[in-house]
Amino acid sequence: MSSLPLNADHPAQPLASAGTAGTATPAFSPLYQQIKGLILQSLQQGEWKPGESIPSEMELAARFRVSQGTVRKAIDELAAENLLMRRQGKGTFVATHAEQQVQYRFLKLMPDTGDARVEGPAQRKVIDCRRVRASADVARALALRSGDAVVQARRVLAFAGVPTILEDIWLPGHAFKGLTADQLANYQGPTYAMFELDYGVRMVRAEEKIRAVLPDADQAAMLQVPQATPLLSVERIAYTYNDVPMELRRGLYLTDTHHYRNELS
Repeated sequence: MSSLPLNADHPAQPLASAGTAGTATPAFSPLYQQIKGLILQSLQQGEWKPGESIPSEMELAARFRVSQGTVRKAIDELAAENLLMRRQGKGTFVATHAEQQVQYRFLKLMPDTGDARVEGPAQRKVIDCRRVRASADVARALALRSGDAVVQARRVLAFAGVPTILEDIWLPGHAFKGLTADQLANYQGPTYAMFELDYGVRMVRAEEKIRAVLPDADQAAMLQVPQATPLLSVERIAYTYNDVPMELRRGLYLTDTHHYRNELS
């Protein structure tokens, strides 16, 4: 990781930006935001792996030649964004989807009665997993070129033996070489934790589009419902560090015993 020739007496460093008339005008980024960017850079480059501790605030302050308070403010923001996790008396760690409070961040389908943690993990049935050429819409979502290699998977998730979610997943081929149906079906933890462990790809945020739809004949058969059954369609793009898209997921959710839950703040 690079260091900054700055200190706590300099609250901001000027950066170039385009003015309204197309001329260069100074823009200012708070110092803690610059430190946050450097920490993010190290996370993206894999200097600290998911689940590992990062250097102490004092060590990072010395490394970047800034005050400890500046480092703390940067870490506070990264912790609020679920990229880092503070553990009292132990230090600060890279967040991982293997942690229970993180793995449920992207789980939005909840049972009508009880807690998803009580219901337990879904039973996975992988229908297909293969390398294909990206269609135009998949390539656009994953910031690839049309025809680039992607891994395409289809699976059904069941709760208490009842098929509840049908998912189609696309992943960039260069980042997920060798991914197999057996891996997707047999990994005991969250799929995103497996992506971290086996492929070094950490999903840090996601965007979703939701609409109500009717399934086609094949989709209805895989979910074991009549074709006239209304389903919730959820399209998700998941991103790794620095907003790099790494997964397109299209799911059909059966909501007769579950509901889609979101928290707004």
